[in-house]
Amino acid sequence: MPSTQIEGRVHLTRVTLEPGIAPDSSDQELPVRELQDWNTSTRISAAENVVQASRLADESAPDGGYGWVIVAACSLLTFWFVGTTYSWGVIQDALVESKLSKASTLAFIGSLAVACNAAFAIINGRLVRAIGARKVAFLGVFLMGLGQMLSGWALKSVAALFITAGCIMGYGVSCSFMVVSITPAQYFRNRRGLANGIVFAGGGLGGAAISLSMSTIVERLGPAWAFRLIGILTCATGFPAAWFIRERTPVKTATFVEWRLFRDPKFTVLFLAGTVATFPLFVPPFFLPLYARSIGQSSQVGAALLAAFNFSSALGRVLSGLLSDKLGSVNSLLLSLIISAISMLVLWPVSTSLAPLIVFLIINGMGNGGFFAIMPTVVGNVFGSARVSVAMGMMVTGWTGGYLLGAPIAGYLLEAYGGEKGGFEAYRPAIFYAGSMALGAAGMVAYVRFSMSRKTTGHY
Repeated sequence: MPSTQIEGRVHLTRVTLEPGIAPDSSDQELPVRELQDWNTSTRISAAENVVQASRLADESAPDGGYGWVIVAACSLLTFWFVGTTYSWGVIQDALVESKLSKASTLAFIGSLAVACNAAFAIINGRLVRAIGARKVAFLGVFLMGLGQMLSGWALKSVAALFITAGCIMGYGVSCSFMVVSITPAQYFRNRRGLANGIVFAGGGLGGAAISLSMSTIVERLGPAWAFRLIGILTCATGFPAAWFIRERTPVKTATFVEWRLFRDPKFTVLFLAGTVATFPLFVPPFFLPLYARSIGQSSQVGAALLAAFNFSSALGRVLSGLLSDKLGSVNSLLLSLIISAISMLVLWPVSTSLAPLIVFLIINGMGNGGFFAIMPTVVGNVFGSARVSVAMGMMVTGWTGGYLLGAPIAGYLLEAYGGEKGGFEAYRPAIFYAGSMALGAAGMVAYVRFSMSRKTTGHY
């Protein structure tokens, strides 16, 4: 399949079927074709053709240029959609204190927002291909701001918060996440890990800044105005950022889901690993403020700890991006999950005072943030940037269960063993649950890593 480069865009030329070659009935939309690679014609299967066609689009990636504008714009979007979800623990702490509901119930609201992110991933991947990344970014910013502002008038009803802070906010998060996951990969090849690391580091900085500011606003003006002000600021800064979003290699295709990707064992195991890994991701940020109170710290200290966790997460996202360019994206993903698992299984259970808790949140924050920064790089490197909207949409959809149930399961375990007032010992079953899930995901990624090493050479 030859390619031509016109005005910075890659155009893939359709190659017709060779005479005498009958397409397989299961792959009639993508028959076996010939791709010219230098002077060698290699016949590949339909499933391989999907990946190879995408990799051709990567050959002319500028590795910079306007790509850095894309990185800056996407970082600002990530600042808001990751920052607001990771600072939910501050609002949750205030709502528990106001007796609105139990932590296990309120954790469902924060989890619903990120679950919507995953549940609508395939739909929004399709939406990006249909109307373009810029318009989807505008839609995401609008819905995030609207959800936050409406939540300011919904604080007397848990059901209303499920709609505003959960569903409306969640769909806006999903739109924004899909845009920032697929657009930077089109502009970078050798620096793809660094670019994604910087983009998702914006979320860590957002979590730190929003946690601290929200704590102050809640204390002085109350939770309602905290929601409203965050919503206004999201729109005021998010709309200009969305305007700068521009795709380099837009892909117009009728394919909704590439089921053939599941024929590749690497995709299947990575899909399962991501599904398991999302269960523990939001347990630390959602419960750190409550845990801090269980060891005798104030709400303000809890918010500061959450801000430190998010700042550490930002640092971890950049470092993991750099490591993925040097060591390989799969290696970096494995390291991130191992750090997250060990910190929860070894450090958090013995963090019964402020000093060890700070050590835990710094280490866990770095591992936690690495997952988000590395996964788009893994998908882009393995399956090609032009197909990343399809592959990433499928991958993220598998995260729905973990996003929706991960933190609430921890909340129910906490409730079963004594609740928020039961002391730090009541948190240990939830902590061990989260650490075990992270360790299981690390085992799956290790399988992918070592199965790849038997077949290929180089960084993974």
